[in-house]
Amino acid sequence: MLGILYLLLAFGIGRQILPQKHLCADGKENSLWILLPGWFVTGTLILTWFTYGISYFCSVYARRENPLFYGNLAVMAGAFGILAFFYFRNRKTEGTRQPYWADHKRFKKEIGLFLAAGIFVSFFMFYVFFISDGVLYSGYTVFGDYAPHTAMMRSFSKGNNFPTQYPHFGGEDIKYHFMFQFLAGNLEYLGLRLDIAYNLISILSLLGFLMLLYALVLRIFQSFAVGALTLVLFFFRSSFSFFRFAYEHLMAGDLWQTLKENTSFIGYTLNEDWGLWNFNVYLNQRHLAFVLCAVCLVLFYFWSYLQEGVKDGTKGLTWLSHLLFTREAWKPKNLPMAAGWGVLLGGCSFWNGAAVIAGLLILAGFAVFSKRKTDYAVLAALTVLLSVIQTKLFMKGSSLGFSFYFGFLAEDRTPAGILSYLVWMSGIFFVGLMVLAVVLKRRERCLMAAFLLPFLFAFTVSMTPDINVNHKYIMISYAFLSCFWAWLCVRIWKEKKVWMGIVSGGLLVMLTITGIYDLAVIIKDNDSMHRVGVNMESETTRWLEENLDSRDLLLTPQYSINEVTMAGVMLYCGWPYYAWSAGYDTDYRAGKAMEIYQAADSRTLRELVEKENITYILYEENMEYLQAVCREDILEETYPLVYRSGDGWTRIYQVTEESE
Repeated sequence: MLGILYLLLAFGIGRQILPQKHLCADGKENSLWILLPGWFVTGTLILTWFTYGISYFCSVYARRENPLFYGNLAVMAGAFGILAFFYFRNRKTEGTRQPYWADHKRFKKEIGLFLAAGIFVSFFMFYVFFISDGVLYSGYTVFGDYAPHTAMMRSFSKGNNFPTQYPHFGGEDIKYHFMFQFLAGNLEYLGLRLDIAYNLISILSLLGFLMLLYALVLRIFQSFAVGALTLVLFFFRSSFSFFRFAYEHLMAGDLWQTLKENTSFIGYTLNEDWGLWNFNVYLNQRHLAFVLCAVCLVLFYFWSYLQEGVKDGTKGLTWLSHLLFTREAWKPKNLPMAAGWGVLLGGCSFWNGAAVIAGLLILAGFAVFSKRKTDYAVLAALTVLLSVIQTKLFMKGSSLGFSFYFGFLAEDRTPAGILSYLVWMSGIFFVGLMVLAVVLKRRERCLMAAFLLPFLFAFTVSMTPDINVNHKYIMISYAFLSCFWAWLCVRIWKEKKVWMGIVSGGLLVMLTITGIYDLAVIIKDNDSMHRVGVNMESETTRWLEENLDSRDLLLTPQYSINEVTMAGVMLYCGWPYYAWSAGYDTDYRAGKAMEIYQAADSRTLRELVEKENITYILYEENMEYLQAVCREDILEETYPLVYRSGDGWTRIYQVTEESE
């Protein structure tokens, strides 16, 4: 399969480019868990951007009908040539590379840990998204996010989405980070089935992040147990919701029945029932883990900078002044390497912008407590510069704007209200960190402060019309901060006293029980009775693929995910939440769509359609738009019918010059 070959080439390119000696300098850790995800992310990032860029040029400037063919041909041929060059150049020095494992005993345990994590992640990725007998199934907890994602994938694998548009709001610029979806679409174009392509890169991304998170925790605490337990806490969130839920139903006398039958996420804070805080986030926001891998790589590089700063022998204000106002605090160490990491992180902006922002925030925390701050400044400047360049290339203006918004989703946005919100949302997790910080050493307190910055950002800044999307910043902080609770549980357990073991076990239950129940909900709410199915062999999908391209704009009902969206065509106004949360004016288009579907005469219809640049209009039997009855008689009078589905349910009319 060419798709598998593409990924293997990405690993190979990443292996040649990633600076191993700067990431694995101490020689005591099993560096394979840092390098494997590093090779995947760096190589994939490079190959995919070049594939996109060449394909874009071939489509927009060379006017080629099949731009991905030329993009993949050039990139894969180039990758083969580069790898051949490195192979012959390094053949004599290959044996001098650092070994990928140093602690054989721990390495065996780590293999078991990541094998278990890989099976766990793979099971759930395919459980919620798979194709069987020609039907694509998406579970109830994820299909809403998959609707725009699959449409974007198909716009590349089955269409020619250059310049790139947002399929649920066609005819405009692209305001959503789409490169992960482009990668999945390209892999489908190269022969991988859509579910395999999407799930494979999702598994590699999330498993890679787990490897890097474990390796980072191991570097902090030098404990396999702390690293492994951090991954457990990553999957199973902390909250008091389960205890309250169980108490209420215990009092009602229906606890056991409710536990078995409930298919909704539990919670007592705003929108907690969406699954904002549990593992479901990583199942529907697949591109998040990919960029978090890149963030972790940068943190590994700047680890030595932080170590140098916290080891300064001074204390208090004197220590901080040394880190801020001395020549050594700003003296550069390796500007070319810092620039390289800035290019890596900046290149991720249209893979997942929120993760890039979170990474910069954590690095800002690192910089405060580090010397050599000029290197951080170079990294940040290049990351921002590349992000701005990409924004200018893809967007008309910007959908993002920083505005102060205190309190996130807390209904009472006062300090006391936010504290109450945090307790109900995360149990002891965030509130307890203030107490836990007292027993930590300087280095760990500095790390905690850095990891908290995305969390603080979520509660003070809004960048999109939908404040709910800030939950990703909190989830990122949660992932990194979990190591401190893992350390506390392990430390208490190591006291080897019965009562301390009970305390450690009780603490672990408090930190995971709600997340464990959330996992049970994920299983139940994505089973065979709770899935959305889309026929991948639909005649409607095939007709749209063959007759429409990215220059066409199709007016439809407000579709989420169905046979039309799977054709990768540009919808005038798909399901509005997706486009609205990305920054598009969906109210305007929804209003115009209603006017078109309810037009009283041909002249009015033609004027509306021409103004909105619509080229095809889809009508369904007995159709309503925003609960208003639609008219087909005027469509029939004005435009030719070019498609009717076999069951007669779907009809498509083409806007032609002759009809005008």
